[in-house]
Amino acid sequence: MQNVINWFEIPAADFDRAVKFYDTVLDIQLRKELFNKVPNAIFPTEGADPAGGAVVFSPDYIPSTQGSLVYLNADGKMDDILKRIPAAGGKVLLPKTSIGDPGYIAILLDTEGNKIGLHQPQ
Repeated sequence: MQNVINWFEIPAADFDRAVKFYDTVLDIQLRKELFNKVPNAIFPTEGADPAGGAVVFSPDYIPSTQGSLVYLNADGKMDDILKRIPAAGGKVLLPKTSIGDPGYIAILLDTEGNKIGLHQPQ
């Protein structure tokens, strides 16, 4: 097993608002698709065996600050990402914090009310 994480889904109460938030904050372009009539916005991936994920708009998912915490890769971009969060409608809950050899983490609150982590390797 190369990756423990295979796929993750971040709930959205307002799909377009959530997609705009992640596009803006991460400076990426999520790819919008329908899976079984459920709107998904797929995060870009690289490599032969990447873990992936999406912002998902479904009545089965409720945005929350409780439960699992997903960490998104902020490799080399964490400072820029953190600067963009407030203007994009989110909030920085934990600023860039050293965790030793593994690097740095930060925690944000997105526009939907999800608590999301960022990780930047050392």
